[in-house]
Amino acid sequence: MTDLAALADRLDVGDTITKLFVYCDQARWADLRESVLAPEVFFDNGFGGPVGPQPGGDIVDAWAAGLGALDAVHHQAGNQLIEITGDTALAHADAIAVHVKNDATGGATRWFVGSYVLGLRRTEKGWRIDRFEHKLKVIDGNPDLI
Repeated sequence: MTDLAALADRLDVGDTITKLFVYCDQARWADLRESVLAPEVFFDNGFGGPVGPQPGGDIVDAWAAGLGALDAVHHQAGNQLIEITGDTALAHADAIAVHVKNDATGGATRWFVGSYVLGLRRTEKGWRIDRFEHKLKVIDGNPDLI
């Protein structure tokens, strides 16, 4: 692989990771389904739910249901470390997520701080996330937002 091709892969993988967070914030569920998550994803949300392979579309549907009731969602992600081997990639990213529900009793915000292990693979449609592991470090604010 040429240096230019390796650089292009690194940029594409980084863009896919960025799309994960931005598309969640913008409620672009169809775009998440079509251009970010693989059809099957090894999934661990970090909150004690089921861990293992899940359809990417089911993950998106769950996020749409859970985040759709909120007034705002904001992710700030960075510290990406990306290792690419052929048609697969493994990445680390740190992120802070803020969930807002303005009429919640007990406070209008909930903050999550954590890191992610993200696996990606090259497909005919571009890089897709096929591994999603959230490593929760801190929850602050109103944990229930009700």
